[in-house]
Amino acid sequence: MLTEINFDGLIGPSHNYAGLSHGNLAATSNAGKTSRPREAALQGIAKMRANLALGLNQGILLPHARPDHAWLTALSTDYKSATPALKAQALSASAMWAANAATVSPAPDSQDGRCHLSVANLVTMPHRSHEWPGTLAQLRLAFANPAFAVHGPVPAPFGDEGAANHMRMANGHASPGIEIFVYGTAGGGFPARQRREASEAVARAHRLDPARTLFVEQSETAIAAGAFHNDVVAVANGPVLFAHELAFADRERFYADLTDRLPEAQIIEVPAAAVCLADAISSYLFNAQLVTLPDGDMALVLPEEARSNARVSGWLQLMIAGNGPIRQLKVVDVRESMANGGGPACLRLRVVADPATVDPRFLVNDQRLDQLAAVIERHWPETIDPNEIGNPALIADIENARIALLDAVGIVGLIDSLPSS
Repeated sequence: MLTEINFDGLIGPSHNYAGLSHGNLAATSNAGKTSRPREAALQGIAKMRANLALGLNQGILLPHARPDHAWLTALSTDYKSATPALKAQALSASAMWAANAATVSPAPDSQDGRCHLSVANLVTMPHRSHEWPGTLAQLRLAFANPAFAVHGPVPAPFGDEGAANHMRMANGHASPGIEIFVYGTAGGGFPARQRREASEAVARAHRLDPARTLFVEQSETAIAAGAFHNDVVAVANGPVLFAHELAFADRERFYADLTDRLPEAQIIEVPAAAVCLADAISSYLFNAQLVTLPDGDMALVLPEEARSNARVSGWLQLMIAGNGPIRQLKVVDVRESMANGGGPACLRLRVVADPATVDPRFLVNDQRLDQLAAVIERHWPETIDPNEIGNPALIADIENARIALLDAVGIVGLIDSLPSS
């Protein structure tokens, strides 16, 4: 039976605050601070436990090999000899934000009746541009069943940042949907990371019906304010779109096109007068998981920062007091991820599929999470000071921690299995 599975990126042992992501205000403002990889990963485990307690299906994607020695070799250097900037880029744990792993189109939307996944190239940011081989290796393993079609990346220079700039709306997860690709053209002083050409290429690869596919421009105002991905200012689930008033360049046209294709669509728009973009972005109000619970109610899984912001919290309480489709608020603590620029929605990749068709090593329950937590508590560094990333002992600890994790989950083959395309 088709259902939604949230695959969370397990936060890796090299999690640190190097401030590499231009346009991501949280990441750059915390550059140079001491990170807590062990605490970060355990916060991610707790978030997954909370989703399981809600009755949701939960999976994982695993940390990549860091430092990325293959990438450094391609740059004719090695970790010891690399500049500090290259060291930081090679060590980044940013693959934890699984929303950037791929774009996913469920089987009901594709002309061949398969679930399609296209790995994101992430070419805009150097520290993320070398993620796709490691991600593709995992996707090909997790979704090897013929029910899936896994595609390589869109070629450069057409930037593709995956599901963070993609939404799907439908009457139900198993029903044919409307796929919405959000792209940018300008962002003030910040880069627009998603190219329309990349989104169009993904839609073609996924064999989507053009009549049920929308390409929508993100507003320059939102990007310039720090909404480096669409999922910082909008999220969709089922027939519900939850978005900021300033999320899209031409919201009236978008809403008209959407309701024309999906008359059942329900649009919850947060007015800028009630919650300004600065509050929406700093609290990650929209970088929440909007999920359908087993009883049919919808819940918004929010970071603690959204509850702590008085204006955001006040608006949410008014929304819940009404008779709208979002009936519950669930708060999670992902402070370590938030400080590096990623909220609850950044940490997960949504896949609508039959769980029986997924490699079970990538699915979790409470017992499996207990096993992962034990590895993290034993092997993950407690802290990382960015000034210490050249320490050979730290690098050895990081590499050994990942090997211990892969051994525990029975996927040691990922150590050397990196595809070229």
